[in-house]
Amino acid sequence: MIAAILAGGRSRRMGTDKAMVDFRGEPLIARPIAAARAAGLEPVAIAKAPLPLDIPTWIDAYETSHPLSGLVTALERGPVVAIACDQPFVPPELLAELAACDGFAITRGEPFPGRYEPSPILQAALEAEASMRATLAKLQPAVIAADPRLVRSLNTPAELKRRQAPFNFEA
Repeated sequence: MIAAILAGGRSRRMGTDKAMVDFRGEPLIARPIAAARAAGLEPVAIAKAPLPLDIPTWIDAYETSHPLSGLVTALERGPVVAIACDQPFVPPELLAELAACDGFAITRGEPFPGRYEPSPILQAALEAEASMRATLAKLQPAVIAADPRLVRSLNTPAELKRRQAPFNFEA
């Protein structure tokens, strides 16, 4: 199964390309790539432009930077486990558990990481630029328990700095 690593956002709060920002000596996206590989998944980046990585970049050609645009782009090739490029603490075991699910599955309170499959609900939500919360309510995914610290996104330079130390999950 493909692990679609979503890296097509505007990175407004980070102020620079979030996927490639330095995190513990490597690009932030390197952590989700490594977790996907360790889970036995094939990682691909979903972005608005090619990324200098050792994995394929699938181009998200939608005009919007809504997370659904990257997800729908990835789903053009079939079911995926989707993870955000700014989620460096997601363990491979969680990705493997999501991949083993039938149908849609997410972690409690977060759309990513999650297991998704092609659906007209997702396409319609993208066209309407609907919220992820409203879209998930229509999909009714299975919910997997996960430590919220493991699925936390790093959205700002301050968050990135606070979590540079190994095992620093705290706010």
